[in-house]
Amino acid sequence: MLELDKDTFEGEVLQADGYVLVDYWSDGCEPCKALMPDVEELQKQYGDQVKFTKLNTTGARRLAIKEKVLGLPTIALYHNGAKVDEVTKDDATKANIEAMIQKYL
Repeated sequence: MLELDKDTFEGEVLQADGYVLVDYWSDGCEPCKALMPDVEELQKQYGDQVKFTKLNTTGARRLAIKEKVLGLPTIALYHNGAKVDEVTKDDATKANIEAMIQKYL
């Protein structure tokens, strides 16, 4: 998974062609850390169709707010630079993330 920061986010996500999944997480978010292996598992399945990235919001709070990430964990799907869908908090499960990916592929 590509590790993003506030300097690389625009180029890797907002200027990217195709689908980019962003896993928004933070150091203090235990559900985020618990979800990460599931997201990495999905990357093995869909990594050839979707670019998988993650952003630690601890160092990028303004960016997270600008992207309307109001709770964690949030898994957002972007297409050609625009956010098309997201699952957040209790809805951020492996099954729901996979369903979101499949809806667009």
